[in-house]
Amino acid sequence: MDLRRTMLFIPGNNPAMLQNGGVFGADSVILDLEDAVAPNEKDAARQLIGNALRTCDYGMSEKVVRINPLDTYGVQDIKAIVPCGPAALLVPKVECPEDIKSAAECIAAVESAGSQVKIVALLETPKGIAEAYQIATADTRLVALALGAEDYTAALGAKRTKEGREIYAARMAVINAAAAAGIQSIDTPFTDANDEEGLLKDTAFAKEVGFKGKLSINPRQIDAIHSVFNPTDSDIAWAQKVLAAIRKAKAEGSGVASLNGKMVDLPVVNRAKTMLHLAYRLGMVEEVAEA
Repeated sequence: MDLRRTMLFIPGNNPAMLQNGGVFGADSVILDLEDAVAPNEKDAARQLIGNALRTCDYGMSEKVVRINPLDTYGVQDIKAIVPCGPAALLVPKVECPEDIKSAAECIAAVESAGSQVKIVALLETPKGIAEAYQIATADTRLVALALGAEDYTAALGAKRTKEGREIYAARMAVINAAAAAGIQSIDTPFTDANDEEGLLKDTAFAKEVGFKGKLSINPRQIDAIHSVFNPTDSDIAWAQKVLAAIRKAKAEGSGVASLNGKMVDLPVVNRAKTMLHLAYRLGMVEEVAEA
């Protein structure tokens, strides 16, 4: 599964940022055709993003394009952008499975042979949150659900706060639906780019409740978000002990493994394996000894 600890928005009408998007170190860069671009600039932004996809070096960053909703400019976006080779499209304002199915059909009609453009669904409305699992299982191209809290809270008539009490239920709905579907869940952005302490606190909470990454609105947020989602030394040591306990139990012919007096069951083993594989991909361990 691809790393999406950070997904950084880059305005699609800003040539300098488009050209330099690969230097920020985000796991994904989201070249934005929606909120960042006025209606009379959509055509020019499509051309800029298309050229960036074909010519700019984004390094290890996944190239994602946020299109407009399908009932506005989204179909035009897909036709213009997909032939330029994005790894994925971020589809906004998703409210039902049909939105994903329609996007997938449009992609299939214009993508190159052998390519498989992925979809990330951005849930930003009460209806989208209510339909989260149905959306998560709508099409095999879908790899993640992302939460957009600003539009969601506006639709609720709720005040958006840094503490996020008003979006707790929506967060859990997205996390649960994504986990049930076997895809990733990506948390909403922390919108105060000058409050690093608040960002760290918000990201730590997101990780604790199960999100696999976070949308980002500013390059300065990348390192802080990564510092939260990266395994710590103690995380790695714990995971290695879990797998060692499993190996020991197997060697002794025992069907039950324990660590520090507690039984090690399959969910614990899977969590340890996931953590070590992430550590390996980040160069934090040299190898992963399978249980």
